[in-house]
Amino acid sequence: MSATVPDVPRHSHGDPLPTADAVLTLTGERTIPGLDIENYWFRRHEVVYQRLAARCAGREVLEAGCGEGYGADLIAGVARRVLAVDYDEAAVAHVRARYPRVEITRANLAELPLPDASVDVVVNFQVIEHLWDQAQFVAECARVLRRGGSLMVSTPNRITFSPGRDTPINPFHTRELNAGELTDLLVDAGFREVSVSGLFHGPRLREMDARHGGSIIDAQIERAVANAPWPPELAADVAAVTSADFEIVPSGERDIDDSLDLVAIAVAP
Repeated sequence: MSATVPDVPRHSHGDPLPTADAVLTLTGERTIPGLDIENYWFRRHEVVYQRLAARCAGREVLEAGCGEGYGADLIAGVARRVLAVDYDEAAVAHVRARYPRVEITRANLAELPLPDASVDVVVNFQVIEHLWDQAQFVAECARVLRRGGSLMVSTPNRITFSPGRDTPINPFHTRELNAGELTDLLVDAGFREVSVSGLFHGPRLREMDARHGGSIIDAQIERAVANAPWPPELAADVAAVTSADFEIVPSGERDIDDSLDLVAIAVAP
């Protein structure tokens, strides 16, 4: 989830941002790099690509639901080949124009346009919560992966993202998962060696939480929903967030139910 932007995005010093991403509009459905007002959400997603990219080194990788494409391009720096699929026409056109080392195709994730056993890794970060038929998608991942290949998934933790709700807060989400539900989804599709980690705020972000009423996330969302100006202190803190400000911790080391996002890695049958 990202905060809906009420005005023309600007750098924290007030100048309009470049229009390199004009093909895509910041709607809250996906995160976009290079926008100070969106920086918290972008870094929160970027860190997972950075930490897991080494698992893609020298391999043929599919990113299922690539969005803006920055993650697929990051992986392309180490992978032998990166294929990407997205259903949104504007996103596909944007990726094709901006990230030439990514091979992009428009398709429905419930019917991946790849032969059986054709890739080594499937990456699906911050996407599965948008899908109506999650079981069908995971089955498709198992189909296109070579034996022993890896599926890597990240998704908001339902317990902390939409607390106490049966339906997601984010209107672009169809079904959010907790750690047990995500594990069951993968195991039911035949995946093995499923491990789930949690993404948490590190020390600097916890300091920002304290400065902004206990949650820098809530502070951003409240201003966006109210279409209200951001206090300079909030704008500066959000613009200063880096991927290093997040921690990814195995479930046995912290309570996974307290995590912000879930990060799962599973081995194909």
